[in-house]
Amino acid sequence: MAREVTRMVDRASSLGLFAKDYALCNQIRRASVSIISNIAEGFERGGNKDFLHFLAIAKGSCGEVRAQLYIALDQEYIDTILFKEMSQKLIETSRMISGFMRYLQQTELRGSKFK
Repeated sequence: MAREVTRMVDRASSLGLFAKDYALCNQIRRASVSIISNIAEGFERGGNKDFLHFLAIAKGSCGEVRAQLYIALDQEYIDTILFKEMSQKLIETSRMISGFMRYLQQTELRGSKFK
């Protein structure tokens, strides 16, 4: 899901006036890449505590991308249909991350580095 979000952001920010707003384009791309990167980094740490920390950062990045989508919509870089589609995908991603965080908080498994 995070890969899909990154792909969608990259495509949308590569078009028209959006691509010419270098600051917003760069920031939204970096924030979307942060989602998948923090999920991966947290997983590779091998412990639930670290993983939870990085999942929280990834979840925050979902919110950051959504905020930037509002800016893109207000600047008319994207239309309402694309905004809704991308926003919904981000909400879904955020919910999945939240569910995974709940699971990690409740499980007795502590992570691969504790085996």
